Amino acid sequence: MAKHKITQIGFDKLRQELDYLKNVKRPQVIKRIADAREMGDLSENSDYDDARDEQSFLEGKIKNLENQIKNCEIVGQIVKNGEIMIGSKIEVKVNGLKMVFEIVGQNEADPLQGKISDKSPIGSALLGAKPGDEVNVQTPKGIVKYQVLGVE
Repeated sequence: MAKHKITQIGFDKLRQELDYLKNVKRPQVIKRIADAREMGDLSENSDYDDARDEQSFLEGKIKNLENQIKNCEIVGQIVKNGEIMIGSKIEVKVNGLKMVFEIVGQNEADPLQGKISDKSPIGSALLGAKPGDEVNVQTPKGIVKYQVLGVE
């Protein structure tokens, strides 16, 4: 299986979420199931059914996070020769407007937070570019020119 790329910050967030689910949320759900069992007849106990459904969902999410963590490759934010790479924070000029965003692995992408996937049209087009470069990005409305102003 191919490893997916992720920044250290993204990796740390995955680990924190997994830790929370295993050490806080899981015990809460187990207690909820135990409390519901004490109420008696399980065949007509909606609290018990709801708690079991929550447990099933939670265990699936834990397994998914464990697989993501196991199959990721942490990429550094080291800028080599000023080139844009995963983890780079960049400033660009497009259609006369300055924009700042970060190139991240696709599992970390959040355009509303300025985090653009390396697999997106913009991210993939900008990888390897340096300050001063102009990059053409194919969009649904046609080609858009991005001028790289800075990389950190």
